[in-house]
Amino acid sequence: MRNEDSDFGLGRVPFRMHILAMNCGSSSVKFAVLDSENGRRLLDSHLESSGDPLESTLAETMGLIDQWIQGGGRIEAVGHRVVHGGETFRDSVLIDEAVIEAIEAISNMAPLHNPAGLSGIRRMREAFPALPQVAVFDTAFHRTLPEHAYLYAIPRKLYRDHGVRRYGFHGTSHRFVAEEAARRLDLTGSQSRIVTAHLGSGCSTCAVLGGQSVDTSMGLSPLEGLVMGTRSGDVDPGLHSFLAERLGLDLADIHALLNRESGLLGLSELSGDMRELEQAAEEGHAQAQLAIEIFAYRLARQIAGMLVPLNGLDALVFSGGIGENSSRTRKNTIDRLSHLDLSLDDERNRTHGAQSRGRISTDHGPAVMVIPTDEELLIAEETTARLEK
Repeated sequence: MRNEDSDFGLGRVPFRMHILAMNCGSSSVKFAVLDSENGRRLLDSHLESSGDPLESTLAETMGLIDQWIQGGGRIEAVGHRVVHGGETFRDSVLIDEAVIEAIEAISNMAPLHNPAGLSGIRRMREAFPALPQVAVFDTAFHRTLPEHAYLYAIPRKLYRDHGVRRYGFHGTSHRFVAEEAARRLDLTGSQSRIVTAHLGSGCSTCAVLGGQSVDTSMGLSPLEGLVMGTRSGDVDPGLHSFLAERLGLDLADIHALLNRESGLLGLSELSGDMRELEQAAEEGHAQAQLAIEIFAYRLARQIAGMLVPLNGLDALVFSGGIGENSSRTRKNTIDRLSHLDLSLDDERNRTHGAQSRGRISTDHGPAVMVIPTDEELLIAEETTARLEK
């Protein structure tokens, strides 16, 4: 992994720092304390809320951090993942009250995510008021999208006056795995062509040309694009009026339906968890089988579309919980992309590329890889870089 031989922190700051990287989801908290000199994890945890409010998970997080500090650990800066930066934030930024207010003002564009990030920010600022804290935005990696990729075909004034455009998400993950793939494959040129697929409870693809995001599947909100655990991904915009007229649903009802009742869960009527669906499919559950097929079909279609701005492919990278662990999903997807000269090695795919530096394809043609994402490491890197500035 990158931690073992990366140049994280070397030459970037004149002193050694221990950075707390906070990654708050709507029902979970991932956090780590990393050494800025070498990227080594000194403390690492992933807590799920199990139905409890996020605040209780943050309280448990704070308890673990306090225990570590009492044992001699130290923290000198905090970095926070924030999902949506809108047009306001195009790079990482030191957090103050004005920044918090600005993040809050655009939270309606990521209502499941930004409030969670803000909860983590407030809790850590209360616990460590003297420490510098940095917001690292998922949307920042996609700031290089060209206009023809991020504008919707709607009245232009909606973009000018209200910022309605495609922003893209999972940028922290897409950036990390794209950089790692380029490093492993020695793709150093400005024209390296990589497609990354972050597949977890939320899913998105990204086209990365010479290290820069040039297209991605998510849009104004994290609802657009692929089929996800409980999110629908792309639907006909006319669905909203149809549901309102036929079922009497208001916008809040429709928003909840598309975000929490759709995706793999809605298709299977069983679960939004790919692991459970694969088990059920093995036992003959027809709707689970169909949900898995639809997921792979839509994913293959998006990957093929990502090649338009790249005009070719050097590597396709799978990441996220599904991408890293579901060999069935990867095979179902690649089988639909054989026209791109992609060919899996069955044994490498079965072992998730463990013995081949993440490569699960044959040695012929573009590389297909599995690279575990490390958002906390990238949050720490961005925090270090921002503090250096």
